[in-house]
Amino acid sequence: MEKELLADARTRMDKAIVATKNEFNTVRSGRASTALLDRIMVDYYGIKTPLKQLANVAVPEPRLLTVTPYDKAAMKSIEKAIRESDLGVNPSNDGQVVRLPIPHLTEERRRELVKLVRRLAEDGRVAVRNVRRDTVKDLRELTKEGVVSEDAVRRSEEELQKATDDHVHQIDELLKQKEAEILEV
Repeated sequence: MEKELLADARTRMDKAIVATKNEFNTVRSGRASTALLDRIMVDYYGIKTPLKQLANVAVPEPRLLTVTPYDKAAMKSIEKAIRESDLGVNPSNDGQVVRLPIPHLTEERRRELVKLVRRLAEDGRVAVRNVRRDTVKDLRELTKEGVVSEDAVRRSEEELQKATDDHVHQIDELLKQKEAEILEV
């Protein structure tokens, strides 16, 4: 029983790392990446729709993104959504394609992005710790019900703490990589 709880906890912790990695991908560094536009929601005929569902996003050059709408009528809405986002890019279009030149980051903007990435990493760590807390609670309830011995729960808690430390370390490593990417000039 406790083995299943530990396996479930590890799976949930892995998902927290994947979610943190995905959040990091949406933070702009000096390079163009299609993941930058993952969070963009476009007002498409009165409905908030993810940009990825309305257009093809490509990276033809290291500092340029192109957005090719499937429906040309959505061009203005897509441009407006990108302009109003927190990306700090100025879209331009030629009637067929929206071009997004990715400008060099200023030192001030780099510091802001590092703060954002650190906050996202902390959110990931909190998610991992919440999984640990919930699993410990479930293990202790098993002890109260007499299903599992206290020694087995103690061993499981130690194993769970090791898994938690490992996952937090992975998030820290991801944070170091993303900070280095942002601060790279």
